[in-house]
Amino acid sequence: MNDEPLDPRIDSPAREGLTGTARSDVYEPTRDPEDVTVGPDHRPLHEQPRWRRDFATDWPEDNFVSRRDFAKFLVLTSGAFVAGQAWIAASSLLRKRRPPAARQRIAALSALPLGSATMFAYPGAGDPCLLIRTRDDKLLAYSQKCTHLSCAVVPDLDAGILRCPCHDGVFELATGRNVAGPPPRPLPVIELEVVGDDIFATGVEERTV
Repeated sequence: MNDEPLDPRIDSPAREGLTGTARSDVYEPTRDPEDVTVGPDHRPLHEQPRWRRDFATDWPEDNFVSRRDFAKFLVLTSGAFVAGQAWIAASSLLRKRRPPAARQRIAALSALPLGSATMFAYPGAGDPCLLIRTRDDKLLAYSQKCTHLSCAVVPDLDAGILRCPCHDGVFELATGRNVAGPPPRPLPVIELEVVGDDIFATGVEERTV
């Protein structure tokens, strides 16, 4: 038996054709120099802060999107669109089947000066609304929930508008119609009836235009 040590070099003629003698990294794919991690300051990796060495990013591949990721994005987007349309259809159906709101006293006319506004809840305790008495003695009432994301709108009587402070939505005070910003439809109108000194809410008119 030959006691001479085996030559570990893969370029040795004595090792030619044998398996299991190559370096562990000889078959690993080589990386293009442009794919090597380089920080925004272009310093080599060993000079980067510890956090950047621990969480290194291959900047040339940072914007790469695989076909699988793109297909997943399309599927999720389509699913979200379908779910949103289904929710809108279901909400519309529920509104149509909702029983009419009951007549409810909401304020006294004598307690509401000209050019002022007050809050009330209608048709339920969780439905905030605004009652407005303009300077020319007109009564207006709207749901206080913005039709964008349900933030509470705030009346600006001097400017003649109702403003949503969340995303700068604007509604016309006289009609409740959306005139600026992201709200997609007018505010629901609260129908009113005045009997003597009493102001009653008698229904809710949902509008799309």
